[in-house]
Amino acid sequence: MNIPVTLADWRGAYAAGAQPAILLGALLARLAPDDPAWISRLDATSLAAELARLDSLDPAQAPLWGIPFAVKDNIDAAGWTTTAACPAFAHTADADATVVARLCAAGAVLVGKTNLDQFATGLVGTRSPYGEVPNTFDPAYVSGGSSSGSASIVARGLVPFALGTDTAGSGRVPAGYNHIVGLKPTPHRIGMQGVVPACRTLDVVSVFALTLGDAAEVAAVIDGPDAGSPLPHPVLQPAWLPERPRIGIPDATGLDAALGYPAAWKSALARAQALGAELVPVDFEPLFAVANLLYDGPWIAERYAAIRELIERQPAALDPVVRELILQARRFDAAQVFEGHYQLETLARAVAPLWEGLDALLVPTAPTHPTRAEVAAEPIARNSALGRYTNFVNLLGWSALALPSSFTTAGLPFGITLIGPGGADAALTQWGQHWEAARLAEPGAFLGARLRPARNEDYALRRSLNAAPTLKLAVVGAHLQGLPLHHQLTERGCRLRYRTRTAPAYRLHALPGTTPPKPGLARVAPGEAGHAIEVEVYEMPLYRVGSFLALIPPPLGLGSVELFDGSWVKGFICEGAALADAPDISAHGGWRAYLANLG
Repeated sequence: MNIPVTLADWRGAYAAGAQPAILLGALLARLAPDDPAWISRLDATSLAAELARLDSLDPAQAPLWGIPFAVKDNIDAAGWTTTAACPAFAHTADADATVVARLCAAGAVLVGKTNLDQFATGLVGTRSPYGEVPNTFDPAYVSGGSSSGSASIVARGLVPFALGTDTAGSGRVPAGYNHIVGLKPTPHRIGMQGVVPACRTLDVVSVFALTLGDAAEVAAVIDGPDAGSPLPHPVLQPAWLPERPRIGIPDATGLDAALGYPAAWKSALARAQALGAELVPVDFEPLFAVANLLYDGPWIAERYAAIRELIERQPAALDPVVRELILQARRFDAAQVFEGHYQLETLARAVAPLWEGLDALLVPTAPTHPTRAEVAAEPIARNSALGRYTNFVNLLGWSALALPSSFTTAGLPFGITLIGPGGADAALTQWGQHWEAARLAEPGAFLGARLRPARNEDYALRRSLNAAPTLKLAVVGAHLQGLPLHHQLTERGCRLRYRTRTAPAYRLHALPGTTPPKPGLARVAPGEAGHAIEVEVYEMPLYRVGSFLALIPPPLGLGSVELFDGSWVKGFICEGAALADAPDISAHGGWRAYLANLG
């Protein structure tokens, strides 16, 4: 039996008449008992209970009905053991984590819990008593961590999606190393109740999937903080990047030439430019200074606080490397913790102007890919190198999206990561869809570990995380594309939705004495002859509307405008008193046509 690998595959199989008992039973039969990617799996008794639960749900109201998933074993699921890859820490969870509860309510079926670097401390996937998780494409190399098991089982098509966690890059590095998508939301936007903390102020649940559409849909299901969370919720940004975004890239990458990373990066940059991006070299040294705080600064004390009782009572229960790292917290006192926060605030203010001239950053997901033997020989140094482009992101409260890019001359996956400000998750996803569609359209493209060739439905973006609320705005004159005041829209991150006409109930006048020249739009009285006037309808972030209103001079203002299809949007209107001496130019059909006639 062919087991589906994407959400669309699973839905298609069910639509064709397949039954959950057959598909899920066949899936469980495929799970090898000695596979180090798993710590625990669904058994036959629990599967029967899950099938009964599915019977009680309406598939039309449960968007993930019957679709299997797995979670990293630092995420609680009721009745399952949570180990965080430490047997001495193991306990049976009495409730689902927020994210698990949301997925199960949507009809998804938890089939197992996955291996990880112990207590989510590592980017290699080798620091676990349950075994090292090898790379999907070459077992001599690391899988990446700490979410090693979740990335591995997705890359091999065992489940269409899995949850990981990300503090320093654990939702991105394993994605890059296994040729899958790793969607890392902005810290504090996803509910973290029921997740064993690494650094509580930085942690976020991440989503692994074979396609961006699947990752975004799952992220949308789990989106939203816990009720009453004391952590600050991020301010959401618009759901899009500009058509031709300015994207910052490292001015010096430090990539591993022996593995062919420079050539793979060059290819990635060419694809980004082909998609319309303007690439801007950026000095990343201030970001690396932020990254250094994560393990060389007092944030290591957060990891210590999460497991203080265990590490003090039973230090031998921890992986030696994990224990060594976490016990560095003893070097810091309370005053140094505050000093570290002051240092981070200073650095954050220094790098904040990046977003005044850039729409996103584009980086290699990791600068190199070590073998398991190399990590065993130098466990801390090799691991530290992998966080070069990941460690600073959560400290700054930013969003990130790891995507497959290509393969190196060594035959290993090479991935890239888009980084945006906090709350820009939906915008990264929107641009990432263009990236993925271009990549999957290339000859020989495939999903995960060569599971199957890409298909058209793999490009689809069905849902995404929430974004800033917006206002539809119709412009009729100097704000039209290419005209003198259009920059007031682009400066506020507006995007053009469509060009259309008003209902045939308006007149357009050329207002005398205005600089730059502007028209005035006025609705005619009932029974009077009117015209349909050309307009462009933009989408403006709601939080930008106030600053835009402040720029509108009399006699103009914003009001309600009826479009040709009978819908209403906000748009430019004019006070009637200003029209007495203003020539009626309605017969031209719009301001652009009027200007062309003058010219």
